[in-house]
Amino acid sequence: MRRLATVPDHRSPCGLRHRLVVILTLTACATLVVGGDSIVAIWQWAARTAQPVLERLDAYRDPFTGRFVVPSEKTFRRVLTDLDANALDAAISGYVADVVRRAVPVPQIPDTPGPVEREQRRAAGRQLTHPAPAGLLPAAALDGKACRGARIEQGGRVFLVGAISHEHGVILGQCRLADKRGEGPAARALLPQLEVAGMVLTLDALHSTKATARLITERLQAHYILIVKGNQPLARAAAQALLAGPDAEWADSTAIDCDRGHGRTERRTIRTASTDDALFPGARQAFRLRRDVGDLDGVWTSKEIVYGITSLPADLAGPAHLNHYERAHWGVETREHYVRDVTFREDHSQVRTGTARRALASFRNLAISTARLADRANIAHARRDHHDAFAVYNI
Repeated sequence: MRRLATVPDHRSPCGLRHRLVVILTLTACATLVVGGDSIVAIWQWAARTAQPVLERLDAYRDPFTGRFVVPSEKTFRRVLTDLDANALDAAISGYVADVVRRAVPVPQIPDTPGPVEREQRRAAGRQLTHPAPAGLLPAAALDGKACRGARIEQGGRVFLVGAISHEHGVILGQCRLADKRGEGPAARALLPQLEVAGMVLTLDALHSTKATARLITERLQAHYILIVKGNQPLARAAAQALLAGPDAEWADSTAIDCDRGHGRTERRTIRTASTDDALFPGARQAFRLRRDVGDLDGVWTSKEIVYGITSLPADLAGPAHLNHYERAHWGVETREHYVRDVTFREDHSQVRTGTARRALASFRNLAISTARLADRANIAHARRDHHDAFAVYNI
């Protein structure tokens, strides 16, 4: 609530009953339980909130009945539609950073008594079968996501760029861009707002620009791992020539990671070579990553080779480290985009106007981060546990 209190209130103070921080807090809590499928669902959850909870939130108290009351559905809708979304994202990312730094208590979600949930068992098992290499630096992945159906004032679609932590799976920050083509400038605007000094930032080929590389290494004092494709033909050709040759010649700088599950077998082979700024600003290594995918019977069905560059020197990141960073990068798809689309049904949302769509996306990010900070692997399972605990508390 201290973080949400920093969001400015654009409403007229004349006749104002419900404080903005109360509305935002109720929305945040409702999104964690009901998913924020609609503003009506948020209001319905808030309307069932117990009186002791509303008293703790310092909600509006009716002078005639003496009871604490919640805003109406129209008030929720009007506030979320005309909200300072940048300030809201800053408040949410600030709270997540506070928890990661242990400056505030870690969220607690009561678990259902009984056997450990399946995804929780898989997460624990993977840590044993695929341990992370020693000496990894804190890392985050950046990627963009479209909010289907929503439109900005100029008529274009709503695109959001977010940063997610490799280790915790929490969303560190988010900003809006005008269209898909502006994803690179939006990422460069988002990164200075985050505390990324000393971190490793993984980005896809769309962000492989010299401006982004200079920003990360020079101004932010961080490291990058970039994939180079057709948008950087000279860098890609140079990396390809640098890393050419049979596998036997690269045995000392090669790492192989094999995985089996989800109906397929995957093998990731990476080779690295030292380089310098002549290849790309701040570059210290180039790498060649080959992905072989096949069925569970061991027959390989597809092969993909990509080239990349990184500002990490060899003494900070060997082939095994780079292989781990690149694999963890796709957590932005499986641990953020997929959860928002499937668990929270974001693409089915009928909210369209003003800043409401982006605000609800920000609250979904907060809900995901809260569950992950509480060490829950399955967001849907955690939401059901939270819903049941809330129902028992109200009873």
